[in-house]
Amino acid sequence: MGGSNPFIQRVHAKLPEKPYRITFLPLGKTVLVEPEKLPYSRDGQKGSILEIALGHDIDVDHACGGVCACSTCHVIVKEGGESCQEANDDELDQLDNAPGLTPKSRLACQAVPDGTKDVVVEIPNWNRNLVREEHH
Repeated sequence: MGGSNPFIQRVHAKLPEKPYRITFLPLGKTVLVEPEKLPYSRDGQKGSILEIALGHDIDVDHACGGVCACSTCHVIVKEGGESCQEANDDELDQLDNAPGLTPKSRLACQAVPDGTKDVVVEIPNWNRNLVREEHH
């Protein structure tokens, strides 16, 4: 899907300048994020956790296509969250609708790590889509 939401403020985030790693729990899958290869996919902000996950075949549900119009891509940034820009009001409003909210909760489509630290992200069990379509 992908695109933009004209009703929200655009996220201004610093993109990484050097490679870093994101580990996705409970999958235990770690990916190397290479800044020169961004964007990996069309969904979410460029360099966002969602965009990187999808670009590495890690499923994170995102009903709105990654435009900050729902809370289905809710993740918990266990480590390295300080390397992401602060959540804006639009993201916080959507997070209010997410189940299992924690102080480290973010929308994967909006959280953009700047590459200064490795990141560990937990995909909550209600957000793990076990059904997968074949590539066309």
